[in-house]
Amino acid sequence: MSESTRTLLPMAELTRGKRSPVTCQLKCDNACAGEVCNTSANAYFRDIAGAALGRRQLLGLGAAGAVTLALGAAPQNASAAAPTSSLFAQSWHSSPLSFTPIAPVDRLVDELTVPAGFAWKPVIRWGDPLFRRSPEFNPTQQTAAAQKQQFGYNNDYTDIVELPGSKGRRALLFCNHEYVNPAIMFPPNLDPAEARAITRAAHGLSVVELRRSRRGTPWQYDRNGHLNRRFLDTTKYSFTGPAAGSSLLKTVASPRGKTALGTLGNCSGGTTPWGTMLSGEENFNGYFVTPGTSASDQRYGLTSKATNNGWELDEPRWDTRNPGYQNEVNHFGWIVEVDPLDPQSTPLKHTAMGRFKHEGANVILAEDGHVVAYMGDDERFDYLYKFISKYKYRPGDSAAARAWNKKLLNEGDLFVARFEGDSATEIDGSGKLPKDGRFDGGGQWIPLTRNGASVVPGLSIDEVLVYTRLAADKVNATKMDRCEDVQPSLSTGKIYVACTNNTNRGKVGFAAADEANPRNENRDGHVVEITERGGQTSGRFDWNLLLVCGDPAKNNATYFGGFPKDQVSPISCPDNLAFDSKGDLWISTDGAPSTIGFNDGLFKVTLSGRERGRVQQFLSVPRESETCGPIVHDQDGLVFVAVQHPGEEGSWAAQRSAFPDYVGPGQRPRRGEAALPRPSVVQVFRGKR
Repeated sequence: MSESTRTLLPMAELTRGKRSPVTCQLKCDNACAGEVCNTSANAYFRDIAGAALGRRQLLGLGAAGAVTLALGAAPQNASAAAPTSSLFAQSWHSSPLSFTPIAPVDRLVDELTVPAGFAWKPVIRWGDPLFRRSPEFNPTQQTAAAQKQQFGYNNDYTDIVELPGSKGRRALLFCNHEYVNPAIMFPPNLDPAEARAITRAAHGLSVVELRRSRRGTPWQYDRNGHLNRRFLDTTKYSFTGPAAGSSLLKTVASPRGKTALGTLGNCSGGTTPWGTMLSGEENFNGYFVTPGTSASDQRYGLTSKATNNGWELDEPRWDTRNPGYQNEVNHFGWIVEVDPLDPQSTPLKHTAMGRFKHEGANVILAEDGHVVAYMGDDERFDYLYKFISKYKYRPGDSAAARAWNKKLLNEGDLFVARFEGDSATEIDGSGKLPKDGRFDGGGQWIPLTRNGASVVPGLSIDEVLVYTRLAADKVNATKMDRCEDVQPSLSTGKIYVACTNNTNRGKVGFAAADEANPRNENRDGHVVEITERGGQTSGRFDWNLLLVCGDPAKNNATYFGGFPKDQVSPISCPDNLAFDSKGDLWISTDGAPSTIGFNDGLFKVTLSGRERGRVQQFLSVPRESETCGPIVHDQDGLVFVAVQHPGEEGSWAAQRSAFPDYVGPGQRPRRGEAALPRPSVVQVFRGKR
């Protein structure tokens, strides 16, 4: 590797634990190549001995939770069939979406692979026009003005909500757009300032109307939908909660500290019981130049180096060293809430839910009516959080109930998790299963705020919410292996946490393995299952590891809920989670090509009975892409995924993927379209493409 390439892509020789060096560069600003943000002296883990869906009938909650109440037919019982000796010989017949698992697909294959009897096609692609007068997509002549009226880049979280009264024929797609890759988006001779403006316009969020002829058939997006909307870098957001109006949020552009412009680095999200959409602002640090010297700068990975996007060359707010903009970076790192049915509504940023690298937020109603949201901070050695609303949910479809429920995330108490194990002395970092046959234990939710006030010594409420990582450090939270999606099951109330990986675990100077993170140099990740003691608002919980991921044929330090290892699909780097109508878990992955050598995919995991822990692969995405935003409408015979960054290691002159417009018999691009990779939301259904 040349020195220039090494400088540009410092993760190029370090990505065995996660993803491609290009993804590392563009998505998270090479976070794993830099200093670990959490250098707190927390005691390590081993040293510490059914919801009503409200006014809007949903097709499914996708990554927001189980769809047991939303799809009409009653959930079916788990299959009682005895396991077979061949992984790929038996279909899964306990759901209307029965399928035969696919074999893993080599990481160099540029195809979207689905089970026998299924087909796929895009719902919408990067650049597709969203409005009647939007220009058609033309990558050789792209402009910022055009991109503002088209579907954005790198779609991540998605959900599909049926429009009331449409009898299953109309719906809304909500999607966020995480980051961009200019090297493969447009020609290198494009004016640099225009290119940067296009990348700003390609971020944000989209709401898109969908139509179809009847239930069970694939969707088409509606270019003329009156609810279609793009949320851009110039869109105004209102802060809610205790930190709104804080001096820590005041800037030249927001002198009262109550509004922000745009949303950045949006990763996963969730759907609320009242039908709004949540999105998590994750890797916002890579968009800013800062002094890089304060404790908060260092804790959030902020530096004085030039950014990948170069927006600081165009607007002063992206360089917080400019007078009046020192707090601009504090406008990002929040949970965003959007009402997709009201195109005139102002989106919100909820300060009561804390500021960190949010993967997303997912909501469940507690038994007493309070709203509970679970959130992960996607950084090595960072934490798992819970938010409990101050007020209770009001059922019904009245205007008063709607208005009340849309304010439930404005106020509440914020907690961070501390795990305790029952076999701590047996954990040596090898991933060896304890003698009791489970990785398990208990834990506490440690309060950071109570009744709108800080309970962290030495920190005000504003400081706790704006610098939540620093607050969590002070209360001795457990350092985790990158909590990504955190999903409560609406059928059982259990919470599932995708810990994608942490290759620094156990290295000199870093936290050692513990029972909740049992492997040193954890390349493949694991999934935690949490049961609240006494309900969702409880301060105590029990936990176990559902999966310790990897390819069991190559790695003995794996665990699949007790299910035989020779009968599971290999899985690595769990990321986004969803549930089907039976309540079983579906996992999308991000990083498998760099760890187990296969393309990323979507996997179904049985959660109960004799097949608990059985992993079966449903689909595989094309080379160099990530599987995001899974939605499982199994009663409707449909599965959706957002395919992000296909062919990301290519260039304009040497593209490495043609997804989704493959050139071949019956798969040629539409007239006038270039054969370049386009991140897309894809639907999988029975039949032919």
